Amino acid sequence: MNKAELIDQMAKVSKLSRTHCKVALEAFIDSVSLALKQNKTVSLTGFGTFVIMKRKSRVGVNPATGKKMQIPAKNVPKFKPGKALKSLVG
Repeated sequence: MNKAELIDQMAKVSKLSRTHCKVALEAFIDSVSLALKQNKTVSLTGFGTFVIMKRKSRVGVNPATGKKMQIPAKNVPKFKPGKALKSLVG
């Protein structure tokens, strides 16, 4: 499901206009992105948690040249599904 299909589904379920659903979805994405940028956790009970994970530096191999290279440490976003979502899917 892409963004447009998600907006259509939200409009169908909520009986709101596509425009309102698009604004709501974009506000949600912006809010979660801003919280993660500030290194905050976003928890939605029953759905899941958006967190920032610290990835350690490591040695990688350039596939084109075969040379070893150092990959620096960095923060990456991660989603941990909640118990209700896990039981719904699995």
